[in-house]
Amino acid sequence: MAEGAELAADQHVRYIVTVEKKKDSFESLVMEHIRLNGAYWGLTTLDLLHKLHAVDAAEVVDWIMSCYHLESGGFGGNVGHDPHVLYTLSAVQVLCLFDRLDVLDVDKVADYVARLQNEDGSFSGDIWGEVDTSCKNLDGGFGAMPGGESHAGQIFCCVGALAIAGSLHHIDRDLLGWWLCERQCKDGGLNGRPEKLADVCYSWWVLSSLIMIDRVHWIDKKKLTKFILNCQDKENGGISDRPDNAVDIYHTYFGVAGLSLMEYPGVKPMDPAYALPLDVVNRIFLRK
Repeated sequence: MAEGAELAADQHVRYIVTVEKKKDSFESLVMEHIRLNGAYWGLTTLDLLHKLHAVDAAEVVDWIMSCYHLESGGFGGNVGHDPHVLYTLSAVQVLCLFDRLDVLDVDKVADYVARLQNEDGSFSGDIWGEVDTSCKNLDGGFGAMPGGESHAGQIFCCVGALAIAGSLHHIDRDLLGWWLCERQCKDGGLNGRPEKLADVCYSWWVLSSLIMIDRVHWIDKKKLTKFILNCQDKENGGISDRPDNAVDIYHTYFGVAGLSLMEYPGVKPMDPAYALPLDVVNRIFLRK
């Protein structure tokens, strides 16, 4: 792709809307069990590109509520699937996009999440006990369990949680910032841990963490922007993990979200902790 490539926003919007309608496609079938996550990725991308009106809001809200478990207060990844904290998060985030938190029993959803907390402070994802303990390491990063390797995705979860809890003082910003900026590869992309290839999704996980600890100026934004734009399918829309690979909804979202964090023209700004467009977050908190 030539120098000065631009974001193919219209093609990405068309790709997202088309994927949603192709219920029998390979991508749709392999995402069947995490469709609520997919809805969050796709719809947030549309909102970042100022195109959320391309979908029927009432239809989306009705489908989301069909994934709700009245007994537990949580959401499943699709209709008839067991509730999990990840799908519950995506459900709440999408309802925030459409300004429809009024359809929720907020206390019941909050109770569902609170019941998943363990005695050591960690959370289980669901009743089956998959635990995410978020432990700080000597390199300044965070792993999923004591002694677990630091990973950029895990770091975002931990830094975001500490930011929301007003506890960023527990982080060594320079040490963690150095580990995160070291994730930038020669091609300009970011990887999730040492010795791995760059992947568009880490444009979100790494950048958001760097922004929250005020060290985002330690990476080369121009090179990262070029890497993301080189991962586009400019004809059919969508963004892949790295250049010339197949596109998917996941990397399309994280690519656009990464560009948002770098203030790319025409893309709405995002809140790095709540992973929602800034205007959506402001609307919620200003209403309180």
